[in-house]
Amino acid sequence: MRRLTPVLALGALLLTALPAHASDAPAHRESYGTKAPYEPRQGARTYQRPPAGFEPVFTENVSRHGSRSATDSADGDLILALWDKADAQGQLTARGEEFGPKVRALLAAMAEVGYGNLSGRGRQEMRDTARRMQQRLPSLFTRIAGEGEKIDVVSSGQGRAVDSAGEYTGALAAAEPALKPLIGPTRTDKDLLYFHKAAGGAAYRDYIANDQRLKDTLSGITDRPRTRQAARRVLRRLFEEPFVEQITDQVGAAEAVYNLYGIAPAMSEESPDGKGWGMDRYISRSDAAWFGYLSDAEDFYEKGPGFSDSDITYKMADVLLDDFFRQVEAKRDGTGNLGAELRFTHAEEIIPLAALMGLPGSTEPATPGEPYTYADNPWRGASVAPLGANIQWDVYEKNGRYLVRMLYNEKETAFKAGCRPIAKGSTFYDLDELERCFGRG
Repeated sequence: MRRLTPVLALGALLLTALPAHASDAPAHRESYGTKAPYEPRQGARTYQRPPAGFEPVFTENVSRHGSRSATDSADGDLILALWDKADAQGQLTARGEEFGPKVRALLAAMAEVGYGNLSGRGRQEMRDTARRMQQRLPSLFTRIAGEGEKIDVVSSGQGRAVDSAGEYTGALAAAEPALKPLIGPTRTDKDLLYFHKAAGGAAYRDYIANDQRLKDTLSGITDRPRTRQAARRVLRRLFEEPFVEQITDQVGAAEAVYNLYGIAPAMSEESPDGKGWGMDRYISRSDAAWFGYLSDAEDFYEKGPGFSDSDITYKMADVLLDDFFRQVEAKRDGTGNLGAELRFTHAEEIIPLAALMGLPGSTEPATPGEPYTYADNPWRGASVAPLGANIQWDVYEKNGRYLVRMLYNEKETAFKAGCRPIAKGSTFYDLDELERCFGRG
């Protein structure tokens, strides 16, 4: 870990300010960061009705894949190696004794699912989200079936995104069987939906690998007494004090415990009797909140709003925003034959798109020298890009006039500041107003 640079020292004092509820409330979604499982943010009966005479003619979305297993076994392997040594030395606490077998069972479940693959919960999240889309827009899907319009399906090409597309479209077809022959095979477009690893992300990858300010800021946030104190508390729940003193990288070991805690909800269906893994027994609410904050800080600077004087983390998402507009404009101009465009991707695409679009929670970058904190910035990974996160545009038409409504994690959401809805408080926007607001044309 690096020591704080002088320019960050004063600003880092602000980092002590976690929300009051971080230490005295029940475990909450914020602690899981972007590993939080999906929850729709609005009830089905509370959506605004479109203005009289307007009918849905098109919908499009971009969705993060559903809940998944960990991408590898590294965290479990690390902590089990320590556990085995502590067991041999008689240095396990009472909780520690039960922790090892539980981690082995979780690792076995993830290996069976396949590391990085959709879990049972993730598959269900995709199916449920698709069904709710169909239920919100029944006349649209009836129209698509009646007119033989196509549903285009595109993914990043990564297994969990491809599988998410399959679960989603399978649920749509089950809800409206006439759609099945109209749903195209899932095609791959890495430039559109894996742009952080494609040609358009070259400057971004250089930033992640080489930007010294980024490295100094993140190390300044992490390398603090509170992190080391939290790490010791986490490890003392599992191991006796003499053994904890032997651990060279206490923070790394505690992060492994936190990461297992973080992935456990996504694997709930694979737990014994589906009752969950109980990983919250091994990390306190306040320590989980702290490590969740550290995870959020990394995502904020590496994928989100980042520094106020740079757009390097989200500029590349313009390719995806441009595709949203192109699809709606093709519908308006009569140059496309699609009834729906469905996209499946990853947090590395959803988070920068949210920042580029100015979605709620993603509107405030951090001033250089004043690091991101929960106290003064609304960005939270669990809200911005939980597992299964999605952004949807529904398009309505009447006499050649086109309106767009946006849903963000299924909640009606205003477009960015400066975009004017058709009436005060409305969630519907004229397409030409959005084109003006976003500088198209």
